[in-house]
Amino acid sequence: MTEPPLSGITVVSVEQAVAAPFATRQLADLGARVIKVERPGGGDFARRYDTTVHGESSYFVWLNRSKESLTLDLKSARGRDILGRLLGEADVFVQNLAPGAATRLGLGADALTERHPALIPCTISGYGTSGPWADRKAYDLLVQCQTGLVSLTGNEHGSARVGVSIADIAAGMYAYSGILTALFTRATSGVARPVEVSLFEALAEWLSQPAYYTRHGGTQPPRLGTRHATIAPYGAYPAADGGEVLFSVQNEREWTALCERFLDRPELVDDPRFATGPARVAHRRELDAIVAERFRTLASGEAMELLDAAGIANAGVNSVEQFLGHPVLDARGRWRDVRIPGAVVPALLPPVDLAGVTPRMDAVPAVGEHTDTILAGLGHSAADIDTLRAEHVI
Repeated sequence: MTEPPLSGITVVSVEQAVAAPFATRQLADLGARVIKVERPGGGDFARRYDTTVHGESSYFVWLNRSKESLTLDLKSARGRDILGRLLGEADVFVQNLAPGAATRLGLGADALTERHPALIPCTISGYGTSGPWADRKAYDLLVQCQTGLVSLTGNEHGSARVGVSIADIAAGMYAYSGILTALFTRATSGVARPVEVSLFEALAEWLSQPAYYTRHGGTQPPRLGTRHATIAPYGAYPAADGGEVLFSVQNEREWTALCERFLDRPELVDDPRFATGPARVAHRRELDAIVAERFRTLASGEAMELLDAAGIANAGVNSVEQFLGHPVLDARGRWRDVRIPGAVVPALLPPVDLAGVTPRMDAVPAVGEHTDTILAGLGHSAADIDTLRAEHVI
């Protein structure tokens, strides 16, 4: 078995919520040692978002496998000293503390680079560490609103949030790729470069297509539910059995096949209302009515079979429960058991497969589970650890 590619890399993370834990979990998946620094007592507040996974938070279980948990009061001098010693041996430091907190604790990128030239500091913020909103708190839905994403989701009856923490996920993904790039740069040039990502700018990148559309088209894409602003037909249609089927026509070949093999309306192929992509979008209501009428005569399974036969991509509109039993996940063996405090639960493998590399899928830690072991590794005696605990440093 090939050794995980990040074996030998140590990451120390003062992290909370979603963005930073998502970045560091992916590093842990690739074999990095990730030491998660948590508050004594409660730990990462994401531990208490819910209690649905055998008493543990669904967010925390998703984001924190394969990590070591160290409790440390960073407001105490001894706590900061312990963290400093850890950073002296680490390769990467990640933090997504509240605005200004890292600087007050001496954990800003400039200060860390000066003390630890080989360390790669990664800062994840809401709106960047400079600029007029540097001191402004940010949460996922706030950023969805600020970037305009919420104005694009929903339907004609109103806007809606994206149902997952998309701004946090975007920032975590960019932090992860930025850290990998910085590790490569350090390995090839010897220079450790700080990494900075904001939730706002990460999600802003994902809004680039509607931004171009709005800037140059004069109006923003409309809210259309499962429909698409610039492609038609594209959306979910109710079938005769109550199920919904989503499909998309991406080109003229598919449009011809839809008319001839699914709609049984070959005369529509050259109908000037629908003959081109822009024409179909301009006459969306008329086209949707024709498509919906056909779906009302078919059960959802029958509709999907006909679309498959016509070579047109389609999907049933699944619930999360249906997704959990998806045949692709089962057939490709994407589930692995992961231990959490008091139970074992199935978890999805990371989506990127590296040939010959098995990702780490180790346990989700309890609060402070590894504190004694980590401190002992730094040379603390059992008596010293007891004193630190009595003084609430750990």
